[in-house]
Amino acid sequence: MKPELVYLLLGGSLLLAAVLPQILHRWALSAPMVLVATGMLVGLLPPVSDVPLDPVAARSVIEHVTEVTVLVALMGVGLALDRPLRWRSRESWRAWSPAWRLLGIAMPLTIGGVALLAWGPLGIAAPAALLLGAALAPTDPVLASDVQVEGPTLEGDAEEIDEEDEVRFALTSEAGLNDGLAFPFVYAAIFLASAGPVSQWVVPWFAWELVGKVVVGVLVGTAVGWAMAKLAFRAPARSLRLAEVGEPLLALAALLVAYGASELVGGYGFLAVFACALTVRSVERAHDYHRHMHDIIDRLETLLTLVVLLGLGFALTNGLLAHLDWRGVAVGLALVLVIRPVAGYVSFLGHRTQVGAAGLDHRERLVVAFFGVRGVGSVYYVAYAAGAASFPEERWLWSTIGFTIALSVVVHGVLATPVMRRLDREHGREDAGTAVA
Repeated sequence: MKPELVYLLLGGSLLLAAVLPQILHRWALSAPMVLVATGMLVGLLPPVSDVPLDPVAARSVIEHVTEVTVLVALMGVGLALDRPLRWRSRESWRAWSPAWRLLGIAMPLTIGGVALLAWGPLGIAAPAALLLGAALAPTDPVLASDVQVEGPTLEGDAEEIDEEDEVRFALTSEAGLNDGLAFPFVYAAIFLASAGPVSQWVVPWFAWELVGKVVVGVLVGTAVGWAMAKLAFRAPARSLRLAEVGEPLLALAALLVAYGASELVGGYGFLAVFACALTVRSVERAHDYHRHMHDIIDRLETLLTLVVLLGLGFALTNGLLAHLDWRGVAVGLALVLVIRPVAGYVSFLGHRTQVGAAGLDHRERLVVAFFGVRGVGSVYYVAYAAGAASFPEERWLWSTIGFTIALSVVVHGVLATPVMRRLDREHGREDAGTAVA
């Protein structure tokens, strides 16, 4: 492709990203839908239609681009959440119960449901089936902003912020945490493909991949977040208090330090970034510096999401679906329409948010259960695992992941705006606008 055409396409795409939120605000169309469709159309243009995209050959590039995109989204999600999580407060832990239920019940059920469907009726080898379940189980912090909280709320009593929007809080907190918690099952698939019988690795896997790395990631992220918040808000020298001058690049510094430090000592970097963002957000909660940090992360996330979604659309019409068969279609349809909604709803049976509170009602449970958006994280997990072990079904996995993400973008994208708008009206809230990603 000529460089001039690349510039033209990128410039036009950036313009599209800038105007889409305003155009789509009142329509049942999400920006991801339009961006993926645009990428598909670009892929059909004569200058590029004969340039096939092989995800196996481009695996390394795909892994790193999606990795950075998810990291930025996790930082943004952590900074956007207003509800505090205090480690020594039972009430605080209870207030986060929607997240714990989605992580502890819905996510394992989803992994198991997808893996068993692929391995049993569809005849996929166990390692690939488990990897598929682990990759598709996490909801996505990148493509799900239409059903998530929009950003830090600074007005009013910080203790009461976002308490009335349990649906958006549940989906946002789930997206922030489950990307890191999917990793143990990705490693289980890698070990199953490369390390022999389960009995030879299950004990160290449980002790380190399932428990140890989670603890390390959370601790490192919390420590980095505390240090960054201390520097920004309470440094002894005024010149070091970045919050007073409104320098938002601290958010990017915190992201990189938290991720790098956690990965260096063996923890899960995704969890570390989210924990870091939550910790920074917990300090001086009413300070408008949180909004400045979130804004710069949001801008970067928009740009990265633009690249990823256009690339996904391009790939869909240039070879990504070449190995899709009825089994991949069955997995995608079952996940989006059956497995995730059932697992999500079951996880909230008997749910109470706080002592004496009613919790999520029937309709809200259905909304939270259904809007398990799949996206960029799934691509990253397949790329990571395929680079660490050999999966003979790798090309089929890529096609199935691509189809499932496209299906999720369309189904959830069409329904997100009207469903969330109706919930807002029923609860007396103003419409929460939509974002690009």
